[in-house]
Amino acid sequence: MLSSVLKSQTAIQMNISIIRAFIALRQMVAGYDELMKRIEELEINTNMQFSEIYQALTELASKKAVNDKPRSPIGYRISYDE
Repeated sequence: MLSSVLKSQTAIQMNISIIRAFIALRQMVAGYDELMKRIEELEINTNMQFSEIYQALTELASKKAVNDKPRSPIGYRISYDE
């Protein structure tokens, strides 16, 4: 406030600097709001994708329980008939 009342060149430059600082702060806050919106959109999209994956995994797990047939083991068979 004092820099806007005084008439010296230093006071005028200080007043301009203060106003520029407030303008930069306002622009930074506006950018922050835009960034928050983009982060929220990303969270929503990611949550939707994960819910689709979770549903697919649940469906696959339920199919495995239904088709619970005994399987033959995979790998080499060792014969102990010596």
